[in-house]
Amino acid sequence: MSKTRASIFGDEADPLDLSGFAPKAPQDIQAPPADAIRAVSEAARFPSREPKPVAAPPPPAPMKREQRRHRTGRNVQFNIRARQETIDAFLAIADREGWVLGEVLEHAVAALERELAVSSG
Repeated sequence: MSKTRASIFGDEADPLDLSGFAPKAPQDIQAPPADAIRAVSEAARFPSREPKPVAAPPPPAPMKREQRRHRTGRNVQFNIRARQETIDAFLAIADREGWVLGEVLEHAVAALERELAVSSG
């Protein structure tokens, strides 16, 4: 094997021999009939990719909530996990009072601070 690279410019003095590279001959394979494939796959309990008939319509999608975007100067995101009931109650307060979500959080924190001050004092 040569320790020099082949030239990309095709030097005539040392032509690159590619005679060892050739496409493979196609194999002579006869595919089995579709009925035979179906019988074997059903016997092996192989699941079909065919869509199954739908017995009942899918459940209705959950109600989409209205976007709540207001320019309030609140620009820090606060992500938490909560139970669905807590989130529903939080959103109900916001809707009932006409507050944005950041305002509900501010009122809730202020109320909790007042309650803790009373209970500890």
